[in-house]
Amino acid sequence: MFNPKISSSYYSSLTRNIVLIIVGVSVIPLILITLTFRHYSIISFKNNIEKHYKLLSQKHRENIDGFLNQQLTNISLLKNCAGFEQLANDEFLKDKLKCLQENSNDAVVDLGVINDQGVQIHYAGPYHLKNTNYGQTLWFKEALEKPSFISDVFQGFRDTPHFIVTVSGERNGSKWLLKATVDFDKFNSLVENIRIGETGSAFILNRKGEFQTKPQAKAPNYKGPYIRFLSSEALLAQEDTVVEYSEAFGTGHILVMSRLKGGDWALAFEQTEPDAYKGLYSIRTVTVLIFFIGVAVIFIVAVVLSRRLVSRMRQADLEKEMMNEKVIEAGKLASVGELAAGIAHEINNPVAVMVQEAGWIQDIIDDSERGSIPMVEEFEESVNKIKAQGARCKQITHKLLSFARKTDPIPKRVNINDVVQESIALCEHRVPSGSNIIRAEFAEGLPPVRLSPSEAQQIFVNLINNALDELEFKGGLLKITTRLEGDQLVVDVSDNGPGIPDHILPRIFDPFFTTKPVGRGTGLGLSICYGMVKKWGGVITVNTAKGIGTTFHVKFPVSKVIEKKAN
Repeated sequence: MFNPKISSSYYSSLTRNIVLIIVGVSVIPLILITLTFRHYSIISFKNNIEKHYKLLSQKHRENIDGFLNQQLTNISLLKNCAGFEQLANDEFLKDKLKCLQENSNDAVVDLGVINDQGVQIHYAGPYHLKNTNYGQTLWFKEALEKPSFISDVFQGFRDTPHFIVTVSGERNGSKWLLKATVDFDKFNSLVENIRIGETGSAFILNRKGEFQTKPQAKAPNYKGPYIRFLSSEALLAQEDTVVEYSEAFGTGHILVMSRLKGGDWALAFEQTEPDAYKGLYSIRTVTVLIFFIGVAVIFIVAVVLSRRLVSRMRQADLEKEMMNEKVIEAGKLASVGELAAGIAHEINNPVAVMVQEAGWIQDIIDDSERGSIPMVEEFEESVNKIKAQGARCKQITHKLLSFARKTDPIPKRVNINDVVQESIALCEHRVPSGSNIIRAEFAEGLPPVRLSPSEAQQIFVNLINNALDELEFKGGLLKITTRLEGDQLVVDVSDNGPGIPDHILPRIFDPFFTTKPVGRGTGLGLSICYGMVKKWGGVITVNTAKGIGTTFHVKFPVSKVIEKKAN
C-alpha cells in the first residue's frame, strides 16, 4: 500500500537532488564562463591602460626632452657662433640673452661665462651674480668635465628653484663654461597641468628621488620604485616602464616611468589603482551582479521545474497505485463473478431435484383419491409454490449464468427491447418490493440491430446499476426508453438523481475513474460501455444537470450490417 510518510520524505529528497543537479550542471559552466571572462577582461583592460599610459608618457617625454634640448642647442649655437671674445662683452651678452628669451618664450633667465676656477666673470641677467664663485659646487665640477651639461634643480645663490644648462669651451689651454639658467616655472608648467583621472599626477625626479618639479598635493612619499628604476641598468634600457606597488597598509598605485636627460631624470605618472581601474571595477561589479542574478534565476527555475516534475511523478505514482488497487479489485470481482457462476450452477442441481420431487408429489396427489389424503388442498398449494419458486430460482440462475458466461461476442440480429428487458430483470433484485422506481417505455416495431447480445446486456446492466446507485439514498425514478431516430436506434437511460458535477464530467469514461467509495466501484463500468458501444459502430453521450438528473444516450446504427468480431 502507498505510505504517505515515506512518500513525502522520498519526494522531498528527490526534489532536492533534482534541484542540486540542475543548479550544479547550470552554475558550474556559468562560473567557468564568468571566471574566464573576468580573467581576460582584466588582462585586456590592464593592457589597454598600460598602452594608454605609455602613449601619454611618450608624448610628454618628447615634449620635455625637446624643451631641454632646445635650451642646450640655443646656447651651443651661441657659444659656437660668438666665441669667447664676444661673449666676454657684457653688452653683447645682454643682447644675446634678450634674443634667447624672445626665441624661448622667456624660458632663459640669465647668461654667464665661467672660467676654469668657477668664477662667473661675465653675467647678463636680473641678479647680481657677476664674479660669483661656483668652484666648490658639484654641478660646476661635473659640467667642467662634459661638453654639455644639464644640472638637477637646486636653490643656489638665488635661493629659488632653478637648473642650469652649460656648454664648455677651451681658450689658451684653459676651459670655460657658457651657462644659461632656465626658468623653473616655465619648466614646471610642462608637467604641472598633466592630470590622469581624479588622483593621477605627473612629476620629475632625479636619481636620488628628489623632485625636479613642484610636487602635487598627493605626491607620493614612497620613492622606492623611482630610485630602483633610475638605478637599474635593465630598466634604464627601456623607454617606458609600468609597475604597480602598494605602500605599507596603503592603497595600491600604478606608476609609469620614462627616462629623461639621458637617464638622470625620471618622468613619472602616478595614479591610484581604484581610480585607474574604475572601469574594470565597474565591469567586475556588473559581472558579479549578473552572475548572482543568473544563479538566482537558475535556482528559482530549478526549484519550480523540480517541484512540477516531482509533483507529476508523485501524481503518476498515485494513479499507478490506485490503478493497481483497481486492477486487484477488478480481479477480485472477476473471481467473485466466476464463483457466483459456479454457485449458480451448483444451485441448479438441488433446485431441479426439488422441482422434480414436487412434481412427483403432485403426481401422487393426482393418482390418489382426493378424500383419502387429508388437507389435500394445502398440499397442492405447497407443491405449486415449490414449483413456482423452483422455476424462479432456475430463471435467476439461468440469467446469472448467461451474464457471467464468457462467450465470444458473435453479432446477431437482436431485438433491442428484449435485451433491455432482460437487463432490467437482472437488476430488479436491487429494487425494493412493490417499488415503481424503474419505468420502461419501449417503442413498437423497432428494427433489429446486429450486436453481441451478451455485450449489449452488459452495457445496459452497467448503465442501470449506475443510475440505481444515484437513486439509492434519496430515491427517485429510473426511466428507460427506446426509440428510432433516423437511421439510429436510441436507448435512453435517465435518472432524476443529483447529476454529475461539471469538473468530473470529462473523465467519466476514463478507465478506473470512479467517485464511489472504496469497495463499491471499480471505475471500469462506463469505460467498458464506451468501448463496447464504439466497437459496434455506435456512440454513447451524456446530458446532465445538477439537481435535475442524468441521461445516457446509447445509439446503434440500423442502416448497415456490422460484421465485427471480438479482438
